[in-house]
Amino acid sequence: MRNTSDVWRLVEVNKGEFFELSDRIWAMPELNYQEIRSVRAHAEMLARQGFRVTGSVAGLPTAVMGEAGERGPVIAILGEYDALPGLSQEAGIAERRAHPRGPNGHGCGHNMLGAASLLAATALKSWLEASGMEGRVRYYGCPAEEGGSGKSFMVRAGVFDDVDIAICWHPAAFTGVNRPYSLACVEIDFHFRGRSSHAAGAPHLGRSALDAVELMNIGVNYMREHMPQTARIHYALIDGGGVAPNVVQGQACVRYLIRAETLAEMWSLVERVKKIAEGAALMSETGTASRQLSGDANLVGNAALERSMYSNMMALGPPGFDDADKVFAAEIQKTLRQEDIATSYDRFGLAPRIGEALSEEIYPLGSGVNSLVGSTDVGTVSWVVPTVQCRVACYAIGTPGHS
Repeated sequence: MRNTSDVWRLVEVNKGEFFELSDRIWAMPELNYQEIRSVRAHAEMLARQGFRVTGSVAGLPTAVMGEAGERGPVIAILGEYDALPGLSQEAGIAERRAHPRGPNGHGCGHNMLGAASLLAATALKSWLEASGMEGRVRYYGCPAEEGGSGKSFMVRAGVFDDVDIAICWHPAAFTGVNRPYSLACVEIDFHFRGRSSHAAGAPHLGRSALDAVELMNIGVNYMREHMPQTARIHYALIDGGGVAPNVVQGQACVRYLIRAETLAEMWSLVERVKKIAEGAALMSETGTASRQLSGDANLVGNAALERSMYSNMMALGPPGFDDADKVFAAEIQKTLRQEDIATSYDRFGLAPRIGEALSEEIYPLGSGVNSLVGSTDVGTVSWVVPTVQCRVACYAIGTPGHS
């Protein structure tokens, strides 16, 4: 039996430059499919660590793959580096303050996700080389997890077809192996076309596309009572038809994100939403068309991999935080509501603890995320490759996701 503890030693030896990579990605937040500098930084690190680097994976300019090894099973470690809009934040303070660099920010920890995954791939590569074991390590830099379904496009292009195992992680308030549960989702734009006219002088000549959008939203809101409780539907107005209230809006667009526990359940809801859009067009005498932007499958679990990851996490031990970490987290927690903190525990099926700002334990295998859950394109990967994922405590308990 080879000494796998050497992997952890290799992590410790190399971690400094990956901390620096994470900080660099934090300082240049880029939205989905626009991660030009971020992917370049990851590609440069891959080359520096001796990986064979492939750019524009699956035809996506901001996807990258680094591979090491010639034979043996293919071990894929997935990384991300996309940011979110409207979450600009100064580092090192326990209050909201936008950074002068612009409106984007890493409100989901993807600056750490990509850097730490690359550190893991580097340590595993070095360990395999030193031990003489056969195995191919691949780091997949995956763009656009936040609403762009980058991994889903990569799956469709076949880049995981020869992979034997896929491993991923995500920053969280608690540490443990993910319960394999996420919602399948699809994002669709609904465009409405009407006829403009003067809103006061000739309103009878106009057919309002904005009216159609509002009618559609009302119809979907009435549908919510008659769909599975675990399903979720969200919408955002993409084009309101202009800013002039004295003109009947000739075009408008609303974006829908439709989620459900299974793909079959999700597609059923999509058909119902499309019918509502058609009804809104009939009522407003407008035309409508829809365009799917992205989509993710729900996660498929792998009990053997989950047990293996859990045993390794228990052997490694939970994350440890120093006094400065705890003081800073407590300051952040003061800005949160008690409801935020309670919901954070509830999402992981855990009982609240008074006065705990940072979690320093590993939650039991089989616990974890309950029905309050979102979607991830890791789910699509899990349909074609045995996949396992963990969460690691990186922030104050109660911090809302995407904040």
